[in-house]
Amino acid sequence: MKLTITHQEKYSRGQLLLRTFFGWLYIGIPHVFLLSIVGIWSGILSFVTFWVVLFTGKFPESIFKFQIGYTNWSLRVEAILANLVDGYPAFFPSGKSDTVSLEVPRSEKVSRGLVILRLLFGAIYVGIPHGICLIFRFIATGVLGFLAWWAILFAGTYPSRWHAFNVGTYRWATRVNLYLGYFTDEYPKFSGKE
Repeated sequence: MKLTITHQEKYSRGQLLLRTFFGWLYIGIPHVFLLSIVGIWSGILSFVTFWVVLFTGKFPESIFKFQIGYTNWSLRVEAILANLVDGYPAFFPSGKSDTVSLEVPRSEKVSRGLVILRLLFGAIYVGIPHGICLIFRFIATGVLGFLAWWAILFAGTYPSRWHAFNVGTYRWATRVNLYLGYFTDEYPKFSGKE
Protein backbone atom coordinates (compact mmCIF):
# COMPACT_ATOMS: atom_id res chain seq x y z
CA MET A 1 0.00 0.00 0.00
CA LYS A 2 1.23 3.46 -0.83
CA LEU A 3 -0.58 6.55 0.45
CA THR A 4 0.87 9.86 -0.71
CA ILE A 5 -0.32 13.25 0.48
CA THR A 6 1.97 15.87 -1.02
CA HIS A 7 3.53 18.50 1.22
CA GLN A 8 3.24 21.87 -0.52
CA GLU A 9 5.90 24.56 -0.38
CA LYS A 10 3.29 27.24 0.24
CA TYR A 11 -0.25 26.97 1.55
CA SER A 12 -3.03 29.43 0.79
CA ARG A 13 -4.15 31.47 3.79
CA GLY A 14 -7.33 32.38 1.92
CA GLN A 15 -8.23 28.73 1.32
CA LEU A 16 -7.38 27.94 4.94
CA LEU A 17 -9.82 30.56 6.23
CA LEU A 18 -12.44 29.62 3.66
CA ARG A 19 -12.24 25.92 4.68
CA THR A 20 -12.27 26.82 8.37
CA PHE A 21 -15.42 28.92 8.23
CA PHE A 22 -17.29 27.49 5.23
CA GLY A 23 -15.64 24.13 4.51
CA TRP A 24 -18.53 22.30 6.14
CA LEU A 25 -20.84 24.01 3.64
CA TYR A 26 -19.05 23.68 0.30
CA ILE A 27 -16.91 20.58 0.99
CA GLY A 28 -18.50 18.76 3.91
CA ILE A 29 -22.15 18.71 2.91
CA PRO A 30 -21.84 17.64 -0.75
CA HIS A 31 -19.00 15.16 -0.20
CA VAL A 32 -20.29 13.62 3.03
CA PHE A 33 -23.77 13.29 1.53
CA LEU A 34 -22.47 11.54 -1.58
CA LEU A 35 -19.88 9.51 0.37
CA SER A 36 -22.73 8.24 2.57
CA ILE A 37 -24.88 7.22 -0.37
CA VAL A 38 -21.99 5.56 -2.21
CA GLY A 39 -20.91 4.12 1.17
CA ILE A 40 -24.12 2.08 1.31
CA TRP A 41 -23.11 0.46 -1.98
CA SER A 42 -19.57 0.03 -0.66
CA GLY A 43 -20.94 -1.77 2.41
CA ILE A 44 -23.01 -4.11 0.23
CA LEU A 45 -19.92 -4.84 -1.87
CA SER A 46 -17.92 -5.55 1.31
CA PHE A 47 -20.51 -8.14 2.33
CA VAL A 48 -20.39 -9.71 -1.15
CA THR A 49 -16.58 -9.61 -1.12
CA PHE A 50 -16.42 -11.61 2.12
CA TRP A 51 -18.38 -14.48 0.58
CA VAL A 52 -16.58 -14.35 -2.76
CA VAL A 53 -13.16 -14.38 -1.08
CA LEU A 54 -14.25 -17.11 1.33
CA PHE A 55 -15.34 -19.44 -1.50
CA THR A 56 -12.89 -18.52 -4.26
CA GLY A 57 -9.84 -17.13 -2.45
CA LYS A 58 -9.83 -14.14 -4.83
CA PHE A 59 -10.89 -10.52 -4.42
CA PRO A 60 -13.00 -9.62 -7.50
CA GLU A 61 -11.06 -7.09 -9.59
CA SER A 62 -13.96 -4.74 -10.36
CA ILE A 63 -15.02 -4.59 -6.70
CA PHE A 64 -11.39 -4.09 -5.67
CA LYS A 65 -11.00 -1.09 -7.98
CA PHE A 66 -14.28 0.44 -6.81
CA GLN A 67 -13.45 0.02 -3.10
CA ILE A 68 -9.94 1.46 -3.50
CA GLY A 69 -11.45 4.37 -5.45
CA TYR A 70 -13.99 4.95 -2.68
CA THR A 71 -11.24 4.89 -0.03
CA ASN A 72 -9.17 7.26 -2.17
CA TRP A 73 -12.11 9.67 -2.44
CA SER A 74 -12.60 9.61 1.32
CA LEU A 75 -8.89 10.29 1.88
CA ARG A 76 -8.96 13.23 -0.57
CA VAL A 77 -11.77 14.84 1.43
CA GLU A 78 -10.08 14.15 4.78
CA ALA A 79 -6.73 15.52 3.59
CA ILE A 80 -8.27 18.79 2.44
CA LEU A 81 -10.46 19.24 5.51
CA ALA A 82 -7.41 18.52 7.70
CA ASN A 83 -5.49 21.26 5.81
CA LEU A 84 -2.85 18.78 4.61
CA VAL A 85 -3.34 20.04 1.05
CA ASP A 86 -5.07 22.96 -0.65
CA GLY A 87 -7.66 22.67 -3.38
CA TYR A 88 -11.03 21.03 -3.77
CA PRO A 89 -11.44 17.23 -3.68
CA ALA A 90 -12.60 15.46 -6.82
CA PHE A 91 -15.94 13.70 -6.51
CA PHE A 92 -16.59 9.95 -6.78
CA PRO A 93 -14.32 6.89 -6.74
CA SER A 94 -13.13 7.62 -10.27
CA GLY A 95 -11.89 11.11 -9.29
CA LYS A 96 -8.20 11.94 -9.47
CA SER A 97 -5.92 14.20 -7.47
CA ASP A 98 -2.40 15.51 -7.99
CA THR A 99 -1.82 15.81 -4.24
CA VAL A 100 -3.53 12.75 -2.68
CA SER A 101 -3.20 9.21 -3.99
CA LEU A 102 -3.68 5.72 -2.65
CA GLU A 103 -2.18 2.78 -4.51
CA VAL A 104 -2.92 -0.77 -3.41
CA PRO A 105 -1.68 -3.77 -5.39
CA ARG A 106 -4.32 -6.46 -5.84
CA SER A 107 -3.28 -9.88 -4.58
CA GLU A 108 -4.01 -12.82 -6.85
CA LYS A 109 -4.85 -14.99 -3.82
CA VAL A 110 -6.40 -14.08 -0.46
CA SER A 111 -6.07 -16.53 2.43
CA ARG A 112 -9.47 -18.02 3.28
CA GLY A 113 -8.24 -18.93 6.74
CA LEU A 114 -7.25 -15.33 7.42
CA VAL A 115 -10.64 -14.15 6.16
CA ILE A 116 -12.38 -16.25 8.81
CA LEU A 117 -9.80 -15.28 11.44
CA ARG A 118 -10.33 -11.57 10.70
CA LEU A 119 -14.09 -11.96 10.81
CA LEU A 120 -14.09 -13.78 14.16
CA PHE A 121 -11.09 -12.29 15.95
CA GLY A 122 -10.03 -9.22 13.94
CA ALA A 123 -11.44 -6.88 16.60
CA ILE A 124 -9.20 -8.56 19.18
CA TYR A 125 -5.88 -9.06 17.43
CA VAL A 126 -6.07 -6.03 15.12
CA GLY A 127 -8.70 -3.64 16.46
CA ILE A 128 -7.59 -3.48 20.09
CA PRO A 129 -3.80 -3.04 19.71
CA HIS A 130 -3.97 -0.78 16.67
CA GLY A 131 -7.03 1.06 17.99
CA ILE A 132 -5.32 1.96 21.28
CA CYS A 133 -2.21 3.18 19.47
CA LEU A 134 -4.23 5.10 16.87
CA ILE A 135 -6.32 6.86 19.54
CA PHE A 136 -3.15 8.44 20.94
CA ARG A 137 -1.78 9.00 17.47
CA PHE A 138 -4.96 10.85 16.37
CA ILE A 139 -4.83 12.98 19.52
CA ALA A 140 -1.26 13.99 18.63
CA THR A 141 -2.35 14.55 15.01
CA GLY A 142 -5.15 16.82 16.22
CA VAL A 143 -2.73 18.89 18.31
CA LEU A 144 -0.25 19.19 15.44
CA GLY A 145 -3.08 20.01 13.04
CA PHE A 146 -4.21 22.82 15.33
CA LEU A 147 -0.67 24.21 15.57
CA ALA A 148 -0.21 23.81 11.80
CA TRP A 149 -3.37 25.88 11.25
CA TRP A 150 -1.66 28.81 12.96
CA ALA A 151 1.61 28.16 11.11
CA ILE A 152 -0.25 28.31 7.79
CA LEU A 153 -2.15 31.43 8.82
CA PHE A 154 0.96 33.38 9.85
CA ALA A 155 3.75 31.84 7.75
CA GLY A 156 1.91 30.21 4.83
CA THR A 157 3.69 26.89 5.46
CA TYR A 158 2.82 23.58 7.07
CA PRO A 159 5.93 22.38 8.98
CA SER A 160 7.17 19.37 7.04
CA ARG A 161 7.76 17.10 10.06
CA TRP A 162 4.25 17.77 11.37
CA HIS A 163 2.87 17.09 7.92
CA ALA A 164 4.80 13.81 7.67
CA PHE A 165 3.56 12.72 11.11
CA ASN A 166 -0.07 13.56 10.32
CA VAL A 167 0.06 11.84 6.92
CA GLY A 168 1.59 8.85 8.71
CA THR A 169 -1.44 8.68 10.99
CA TYR A 170 -3.78 8.45 8.00
CA ARG A 171 -1.46 5.91 6.37
CA TRP A 172 -1.49 3.71 9.48
CA ALA A 173 -5.28 3.87 9.83
CA THR A 174 -5.72 3.11 6.12
CA ARG A 175 -3.40 0.11 6.40
CA VAL A 176 -5.54 -1.29 9.24
CA ASN A 177 -8.76 -0.72 7.27
CA LEU A 178 -7.32 -2.44 4.19
CA TYR A 179 -6.26 -5.46 6.24
CA LEU A 180 -9.66 -5.78 7.92
CA GLY A 181 -11.38 -5.30 4.54
CA TYR A 182 -9.58 -8.34 3.02
CA PHE A 183 -7.56 -6.23 0.56
CA THR A 184 -4.30 -7.70 1.83
CA ASP A 185 -3.12 -10.58 3.99
CA GLU A 186 -0.16 -8.59 5.34
CA TYR A 187 -0.70 -7.66 8.99
CA PRO A 188 -0.54 -3.83 9.34
CA LYS A 189 2.62 -2.31 10.73
CA PHE A 190 2.52 -0.29 13.94
CA SER A 191 3.91 2.66 12.06
CA GLY A 192 2.87 5.52 9.83
CA LYS A 193 5.93 5.21 7.61
CA GLU A 194 5.78 3.98 4.01
